[in-house]
Amino acid sequence: MIIGASGGIGHALSDHLKAQGTAVTRMSRSADGFDLTKPVVVAHRLAQLTDPFDLIVIASGALEVDGAGPEKSMRAVSAQAMLDQYALNAVGPALVLKQAHRLLPRDRKSVIAVLSARVGSIQDNRLGGWVSYRAAKAAVNQIVHTAAIELARTHKLSVCVALHPGTVKTAFTQKYLGRHPAVEPEEAAGNLLAVVRGLAPSDTGGFYDWAGQPVPW
Repeated sequence: MIIGASGGIGHALSDHLKAQGTAVTRMSRSADGFDLTKPVVVAHRLAQLTDPFDLIVIASGALEVDGAGPEKSMRAVSAQAMLDQYALNAVGPALVLKQAHRLLPRDRKSVIAVLSARVGSIQDNRLGGWVSYRAAKAAVNQIVHTAAIELARTHKLSVCVALHPGTVKTAFTQKYLGRHPAVEPEEAAGNLLAVVRGLAPSDTGGFYDWAGQPVPW
């Protein structure tokens, strides 16, 4: 299952898996109304799913919500903009992870991956700015780590991780690329799925980049 399947990375992940002969359930706000910021919608839609998934990727997210872009400094912080970032980038994934125990199999390896971002790393933050987005991604990293601990108690072969896809050329990032190197969504999807294939249950609870390298918290 790919959540956020209409976005650049989510769409590429879905197509990549389908091309490999994998059955894919696509969910997104724009295509079928699966809005991570609406708890009732998330609970209702996930409750309709009965078969377990070997892979769930939460690829939803945004740098801008309702026109509020990343702050250049703390002086630009807005309470509403910060709450909106948390609702989409942290609370939304948490609502899915809340049901992970029911959506994943217990008798074989399964992976649930949440797309995070290196800017959510507290240790790696040397520039400041982007306060709300950074904080929301740091929050979702903690949520993923906590979910992994709890899931491992009942699903011994499960892997629950946060993944940094690198900088990808999508509508999500086009205003902020500048001279920063970026890859096409199709390449990012291939990179992420290679990381997923290489994960073992012992890797659960971690934060990894597109090359499978650990990202500092």
